[in-house]
Amino acid sequence: MDLPEFISREEVMFFDTDCGGVVHNIAYLRMIETCRTHLGASMGMDFNEMAKTQVYPVVVRTEIDYKKSAKLGDKLIIHGKLEKLERIRFWCSFVMTREGDATPLITCRQSLALVKMPESKIQRLPADWKDKWS
Repeated sequence: MDLPEFISREEVMFFDTDCGGVVHNIAYLRMIETCRTHLGASMGMDFNEMAKTQVYPVVVRTEIDYKKSAKLGDKLIIHGKLEKLERIRFWCSFVMTREGDATPLITCRQSLALVKMPESKIQRLPADWKDKWS
């Protein structure tokens, strides 16, 4: 079975950069967050459902490698995908490139857990996820 994937696009704006026009490290994570949110929605984690159930995906680990700098005005492509399912965690991976250039600017992996609020109680992953994506 194919694992869920999502591709998002961003254009580097002034607020993403430092005085030299190079993207801040935190801006990359904001762009990944956007891609991950859409990826999660494609997996059934939409905002309305989360508001009803009070179960939210929470990042518990981020691994990121900064390979090349993005600069002001660059048009970026962020390719995100579900990488691995565990009992209570799942891993997503991301590769960011410039439009028209397949050379990775950053690579990133994130581990997430589903957490029931307001109790902050970790939940098992939905049983149907293993059926769909293992």
